[in-house]
Amino acid sequence: MKVLNLQCAQQHSFEGWFASEDDFQTQLTRGLVECPMCADKGIHKLPSAPRLNLGGHPAQGAALGQVAQDAPPTAPATRVREGVAASRADALTSVVAGASPAEQAAFLKALRHVVAHTEDVGERFADEARRMHYGEAEARSIRGQASAREAVELVEEGIDVMPLPLPLAVKETLQ
Repeated sequence: MKVLNLQCAQQHSFEGWFASEDDFQTQLTRGLVECPMCADKGIHKLPSAPRLNLGGHPAQGAALGQVAQDAPPTAPATRVREGVAASRADALTSVVAGASPAEQAAFLKALRHVVAHTEDVGERFADEARRMHYGEAEARSIRGQASAREAVELVEEGIDVMPLPLPLAVKETLQ
């Protein structure tokens, strides 16, 4: 098993596990390797060194991993929606530009928290947000899709919305 350090064109770093170097190259050529943050397929391999066990001294990477685990999830907004940005990659790049791997991990953890604690109403987002705002439906945390025009109309009506680009890594289990 080969564990490779990979990076996309947007500078998101992640780890990939492959049966061999040939397996990695084959999957890369077929377009099967993509960034879990932004779904970019412009992936390249980063240089890596073998792990050296230096006794009882914690590795610097372990300290970074601990930060990601201990980072408190952000509270979900009352109403959250996906996809106002032109593309998921552009939106995520602006959110995590220059973020360290630990910060990217904390960002993904917070997004997973939002997904776990909100109801996905899909393309009915604008209608459902209005129903809740005007007391026609029970108030709850929702997320879904709305066009930029619908989002602007909601804001003009006094309904709080927040764009939230969700990478594939948040919506599904990575293999």
